[in-house]
Amino acid sequence: VNDLERISLFRVAGSDRECVGCCPFSQRLFMILWLKGVVFQVTTVDKATVPKNISDISPGCNPPFLIFNGEVLNDIQKCEDFIEAELYPPRYPKLSCKHPNSNNIGSDIFAKFSALAKFKGNPNDPKRQGMVNKLNNELSKLNNYLNEPLDDEIDEGSDESEPQKSTRKFVDGNTMTMADCNLMPKLNMIRVAGREMLNYEIPCKFDGIHRYLNTADATDEFTQTCPDDGEIVWTYGGRKPRP
Repeated sequence: VNDLERISLFRVAGSDRECVGCCPFSQRLFMILWLKGVVFQVTTVDKATVPKNISDISPGCNPPFLIFNGEVLNDIQKCEDFIEAELYPPRYPKLSCKHPNSNNIGSDIFAKFSALAKFKGNPNDPKRQGMVNKLNNELSKLNNYLNEPLDDEIDEGSDESEPQKSTRKFVDGNTMTMADCNLMPKLNMIRVAGREMLNYEIPCKFDGIHRYLNTADATDEFTQTCPDDGEIVWTYGGRKPRP
C-alpha cells in the first residue's frame, strides 16, 4: 500500500469554503507531514457545512483530523505522536526535539494573543495594555531562548567576556522539528492579525523572533502550507477576501 492510500489530512477551509483557512493546528499537521517527506492527500473542510461523506468518516469531529491506515485521529497531540511513531527513520526523518526545553518554549504565547484579540474595550484602557504586556512577556521568553546558544552550539574556547549569541535557524537547531510546526503558524497569525486588526506589532527588540520569522518566510514547508494574509485578517473580523 503506498502512502497516498494511507494518509489523508482534512484541514480547515477558508472564506470561500475551499481555500486553505486560518487554523494553526491544520497548518501544524500539514507541515509535519511535509517534513516527513510522505505522500498524502489534503482536503479542505468548511466547518459550518461539513459534507456528509466527511461527517460520516468522523462524526461530530471538526477539522483538522487525519485518516491514517483507516484510523481516524482528531486529537492534535495524538496525531503528532502517531505520525512520529509510524513514520520513523531511516525512511522518514525524526522530528522530535533534541533539547527538552524546545518542546514547551512559547506554549503560552497564543493564549495571551487570543485574550488580546478578544478585547473589545477602549484601546487606551489599561486592561488592554496589561494584555499587551503579558503577550510581550511571553514573546520575550521565546526571544531569549532563540538567542541563547543550545548546548551543542557553545564554543568552549571562546572569550567568556563576550556573551555568545545563537545564530541557529530554528527552535531546536538548524533543522525543523515538531516545535517549529507548532510555533511558526501561531507567530505568523500574531504578526498578520496584530498588524492589520489589533494595532499590535511584535516589538523590534525581539531580534531572535524576527530572525526566526525571516527564516520561516524562506522555508517551503511553512510558506506552502500557510493561509493567505487575507484569510487571517478575515478570521479576526476583517473584510472577506476576494475569491
